[in-house]
Amino acid sequence: MSRLFQLRHPFFRSLLARVLTTAFVGGWTVFEVATGSIFWAIVFGAITVLCIYEFFIVYDPVNFQTR
Repeated sequence: MSRLFQLRHPFFRSLLARVLTTAFVGGWTVFEVATGSIFWAIVFGAITVLCIYEFFIVYDPVNFQTR
């Protein structure tokens, strides 16, 4: 995975950090839809889906250990 989207960083072990990050990106997606920027809405929507997948569906605390 790209270093730009390194979602398995130890920072994200906290449930609060994962929820707030996902909520922020999801909110930004809604903002982009509301302002009519469909391209950016798709980009941020994809990042939101990626966050949901990584943080809640396949979450494993072992993956978030410092190396």
